Amino acid sequence: MREATSEGTLLINTALREPAFTDAVITEAIRWTEQTGPLDDAQALRTAASRAADGPNRIIERALQLGERIGLQSELTRARQWAPWVLLALVALIVVAGLGLAGNVVGGGERHINVIVALVSLLGLHALTLLLWLAGLWLPTGSFSTASLGWIWLSLTARVAGGKRGQAPVLVRAATGLLNRAKLLPWFFGLVSHGIWSLSFAVVLAAMLFALAFRSYTLSWETTILDPAFFVRAVQALGWAPSQLGFPVPDAATVLAASPGAAGQRTWAMWLTGCIVVYGLLPRFALVLLSAAIWRSRRKALQPDWSEPYYRKLLARFTALAPAAIVDADPGRTRGVAPAGLPPSELQDALFVIGFELPPDMHWPPTGLPADAAQVLRIDGSAPARRMLLDQLAQARPRAVLLVCHAASSPDRGTERFLREVLAHCGECRLWLADATGVGAAARWIDWLQGTGLERIAASDRLTIALQGLAATP
Repeated sequence: MREATSEGTLLINTALREPAFTDAVITEAIRWTEQTGPLDDAQALRTAASRAADGPNRIIERALQLGERIGLQSELTRARQWAPWVLLALVALIVVAGLGLAGNVVGGGERHINVIVALVSLLGLHALTLLLWLAGLWLPTGSFSTASLGWIWLSLTARVAGGKRGQAPVLVRAATGLLNRAKLLPWFFGLVSHGIWSLSFAVVLAAMLFALAFRSYTLSWETTILDPAFFVRAVQALGWAPSQLGFPVPDAATVLAASPGAAGQRTWAMWLTGCIVVYGLLPRFALVLLSAAIWRSRRKALQPDWSEPYYRKLLARFTALAPAAIVDADPGRTRGVAPAGLPPSELQDALFVIGFELPPDMHWPPTGLPADAAQVLRIDGSAPARRMLLDQLAQARPRAVLLVCHAASSPDRGTERFLREVLAHCGECRLWLADATGVGAAARWIDWLQGTGLERIAASDRLTIALQGLAATP
């Protein structure tokens, strides 16, 4: 029994720490958060577009960026830390309640046990909650969720981790929505609930058997209005299933006897024990194993529904944000030929740093630039700005130019023409690809440089490498 309960706890903890599930919870939580109004996601969109290749992964990356900003990840981390402790506290509470029931059954001062009352006391609440859980498998989701120990555990964890003003409600809504979509909600709650009930029955049985083994009790039944034959039939019917496991069943003479002997008392005690095992412990134990198996088989379905209008709108925004494809060089230009640049005798020992068509929100100037750079400029790529810069280069004739471009952008013919014009007015030009967070961003620029005949321009996504040997000498 401990193995089954431990397996359930391990599966729950694994689920809460599984990256795919936690990312899906954050993504759904952002969706519910934006039901009340869209979040400012300009930077998150660009970051997601540069870090992920396909639509769903971009949506998840955007959600992670926004979730970090509003504190979803930190609250989910607190929930993962508190969840095992809340579960242990709930287990302890149910076990104490079970021990209380066992004490009421075998702890009376007269040491007299009414077996029917004892059976109803120990199995009544269990049978009711089990029927509610079974009904929840076929009725609309959520009909009996609040009657589940799993729901109580989830609610308490959210309250302890997030307090009254945290993000707990939206996280709970996101998690239960994912579980519902994967048809795992009753099985997830059942895994918790059945595990707690199994442990409770194991403790109750241990306490009862200890008391019955070392103390003397009188077991019987009592009635005022019912026919004694009813109890004979009830005992025989309830005892059939335990008898298949070897538990004895009192015969009619033992049931009708006013004061059965020691052998009859042992039969009553074992019958009561067998009923608790068969109708209480074993069903819960079997459902723990079934819930765990279904969880393992369906957990890959814990993903958002990408066909939702909200996600389709995001996919359209990413499509609109995608940079234009790299355009080939002008057909009239000879490929593989780059301007030779100025001869060393005409150069001045100066370094120009130029930011070219950078995003408006990108910090400028970047940190790490040489303090003795002659010029640190930033242009928007318009024709007047280009012409003004080229006039400055023609007058300064710098030994080196470091051109800073946004790695996520795509070079085009205009970029190629600008680079050729810069090469004609300096000794050496290098390219620093800033914010190169996406896989292959730098490689795409390098391939483009080689394909357009600009391979003499060294490109790197690391500023220190791009600056090697470019700093002006004193």
